[in-house]
Amino acid sequence: MEDYLKINKDLWNKKTPIHLKSKMYDLQAFKDGKTSLSKIELDLLTEIKDKKLLHIQCHFGQDTLSLERLGAEVTGADLSNVAIEEARKLTTELGLNAKYVCANVLELDQHLEGKFDIVFASFGVVGWHPELTQWAKQINHFLKPGGQFIFAEFHPAVWMYDDDFTKVTYSYFNKETIIEEEEGTYADRTAEIKHTCYSWNHSLSEVINVLMAQGLAITHFDEYDYSPHDSFLHTVPCEGGFHIKGFQGKLPMVYSLVATKS
Repeated sequence: MEDYLKINKDLWNKKTPIHLKSKMYDLQAFKDGKTSLSKIELDLLTEIKDKKLLHIQCHFGQDTLSLERLGAEVTGADLSNVAIEEARKLTTELGLNAKYVCANVLELDQHLEGKFDIVFASFGVVGWHPELTQWAKQINHFLKPGGQFIFAEFHPAVWMYDDDFTKVTYSYFNKETIIEEEEGTYADRTAEIKHTCYSWNHSLSEVINVLMAQGLAITHFDEYDYSPHDSFLHTVPCEGGFHIKGFQGKLPMVYSLVATKS
């Protein structure tokens, strides 16, 4: 447990070069102008032009730069130094202006100053944190009064299953550290990478309650029976994205929320 942060950082440093070349991230299409944001995210991001926006856990900056293309003044933050280096390269190549900070989001206030109209995060975010109180404190810290936390995430029900979706393996609740040996990545299953990762499942009530404990009001909440990203095994296409085969229309795969600071 003492080394989980270093181990996960190493994992993302190894994943980043693979993701840059992957079909899923389709970097050339992005460079040509295609947004990397899903409809779920875009439906929540209707009023971001000229807003100061902090994108936490931004990976190598595709979504960050998609947010800038929508007119926001964006700062991205991520634990992976390799991802942040690539984000800066991509920003320069595209002639954009996003700024970046390489830091653990749970300690971001030690590395970044300022307040923001919007804090944004999406897909594959909360599972890397053992608990969420400090995560919620950081979000609240960086929001201006009246500011919004805009969030889309994979549903905790999905993470209860084994990778093949044949049985329930893990608790819906945050009762255990999930230690796995990963081979490949969600963006390229054939990639020659094998690495330990540490993760945690966080129930919807845990996420909502830690945000409310910071005085943030939940002003939007929704659940979706599909994923906009083909990130899991045994998927089948559907309107808007992908279902897990055998669970079509039955399994919540994604949720979204907006929390507003008074």
